[in-house]
Amino acid sequence: MEIIWKPYGDYLKSRIADFMKQHRIKDYTQLVQRSTSEIEWFWDAALKHLNIEWYKPYKKVLEGWLPNARWFIGGTTNIVHNCLDRHIRDGKSDVTAVIWEGDDGSVRSLTYGQLNGLVCRIANALHRQGIKKGDRIAIFMPMSLEMIAAFYAILKIGAVVVPVFSGFGAGALKTRLQDSEAKILFTADGGFRRGKTTPIKPSADEAVKEAPSVKKVVVLKHANLDVDTVKGRDIWFDDFIKNEPEIAKTEEMESEDYSIIIFTSGTTGRPKGTVHTHGGCLAQMVKEVGYAFDVRPGKVFFWFTDIGWMMGPWEFIGVNSFGGTFLIFEGTPDYPQPDRLWKTVARHKVDMLGISPTAIRLLISYGEEWTKNHDLSSLRLLGSTGEPWDEESYMWFFNKIGGGRIPIINISGGTEIVGCHLSPLPITELKPCTLRGPGLGMDVDVFDDDGKPIRGGVGHLVCKKPAPSMTRGFLNDYNRYIETYFTKFGEKIWYHGDWAHIDEDGFWFLHGRSDDTIKVAGKRVGPAEIEAVILEHPFCVEAAAIGVPDKIKGEAIVTFVVTKKDAKRDEKLKEELSKKITASLGKTMAPKEIIFVDALPKTRSAKIVRGAIKRKYLGEPIGDISSVENPTALDSIPTAEKKD
Repeated sequence: MEIIWKPYGDYLKSRIADFMKQHRIKDYTQLVQRSTSEIEWFWDAALKHLNIEWYKPYKKVLEGWLPNARWFIGGTTNIVHNCLDRHIRDGKSDVTAVIWEGDDGSVRSLTYGQLNGLVCRIANALHRQGIKKGDRIAIFMPMSLEMIAAFYAILKIGAVVVPVFSGFGAGALKTRLQDSEAKILFTADGGFRRGKTTPIKPSADEAVKEAPSVKKVVVLKHANLDVDTVKGRDIWFDDFIKNEPEIAKTEEMESEDYSIIIFTSGTTGRPKGTVHTHGGCLAQMVKEVGYAFDVRPGKVFFWFTDIGWMMGPWEFIGVNSFGGTFLIFEGTPDYPQPDRLWKTVARHKVDMLGISPTAIRLLISYGEEWTKNHDLSSLRLLGSTGEPWDEESYMWFFNKIGGGRIPIINISGGTEIVGCHLSPLPITELKPCTLRGPGLGMDVDVFDDDGKPIRGGVGHLVCKKPAPSMTRGFLNDYNRYIETYFTKFGEKIWYHGDWAHIDEDGFWFLHGRSDDTIKVAGKRVGPAEIEAVILEHPFCVEAAAIGVPDKIKGEAIVTFVVTKKDAKRDEKLKEELSKKITASLGKTMAPKEIIFVDALPKTRSAKIVRGAIKRKYLGEPIGDISSVENPTALDSIPTAEKKD
């Protein structure tokens, strides 16, 4: 596979280049080697270079090891001090901190001064409710400026944020409120999507009925909907902060004090609450946004995300720590027309655009003509995460949106580390679909089934050393944490559950989740490999491959395919797709069945839930699908027994 991009010009003068110069690191290989072999040196050097501030400096970088490492011992800080307070102190009150664009195209923004004032008012109101350090407070709100302010206010007073995707139903919210024992819930009357209002408060009301820890519900009047209120419990957002002063003290927090609890989007079992600290979030998020994405004050950073996905808090904290500006978006990328996203990029002169491969495949299906009437020249970097790329979609993003002139910083990690295991840098060459190599300070490797490093073949992605942002267990379920990450290769190796391989030039690639792997006649294949072949066909937009029991082969392949609207879904197309798969992967991998569907079920972070698809197809209980954004897509998945 050939190199498609090489760093040039200002990319060679990026923030990570400055770090390398400061520490006399000659090239990328030495940078990765030193950052992963000397993790205590790296994290200490990086935090100093990134200007993360501490009330009290830490005495020790690392204490203990996997699975229970502790970081920056003795140090005290606060995320809000680094993201807001110091910028006010340094005279940046008039700099834009966040821009909001609504579903209808309306725009609002807050400067650092305005955001800080609103944060302080909310913080003071929370204090009046008796909220103290360590209390959990949930946010169940649409993407809005008030949501950002609530997020920071909770952190400011030393409480713990529990962000929840506002598209969830009552059941999913209830579970998260119960497990976190949240005392206050921030919500809204409703939100906007595709020109319509979407009620949110009714789901909140239903969930709170079975969450006795919640004593107060603060409701933002966002969509001007009529809602029921419970006297003594519910209060409008504006009334909650009425007459509160715009000055409040920021709580001094130990590095290991909890800051955020984010629930993972698994489709089986109860959602897992990952627990993150002030020091860990600052270290990982600021490192990645600063080094991998080279965020710059005065430039607009835009990741198409939600607060319920880790990329939301990652963006807020990472960008604001540098005094930068980020854009939040309430809506969909193809409404009211398929060029909505490109129009938004041009309108705000976005510097960095981050998006999932799944969303790009959706936009590709409308045709490239929708990209041509918008000036995308402001873009300096592209970002992606969520799912493995197929080469065709990756190259479309690279050429049609980036003009073949800017890098795609394709990252992968997870909610469990609120950051990346793998990440390119602005100084690295790129091949199609690559993640280039280890995230800085992340001692990752690829193991075979026996726990030995493997090169040239596909193996298990693991991390051999601790990192500051690794979850401090699972909320209320430490044993499940150990079982999930430290059983396969022992308690000193973090098993992440992704398939990865490193090519002959040292470039890293991902091939999906290992629990989605299909084994046909003894040969193992990842769904992403099959799906990538299908997506090479010009009529195909999305695909999901699963393995089903087969008496002869052990497992057989069944694929579900979303086509373009003008495609003829007939036996001829199925035959063409089957031939493409066998030509690429061998006759053994010929699919047992190809099924056309209108949509594939996905999480908010755009991950296709193959497990739920498989269970529906096999007629098994589907399990918890609260994290699925479009659960009705499962209705079109047939059950195997009913197909004959």
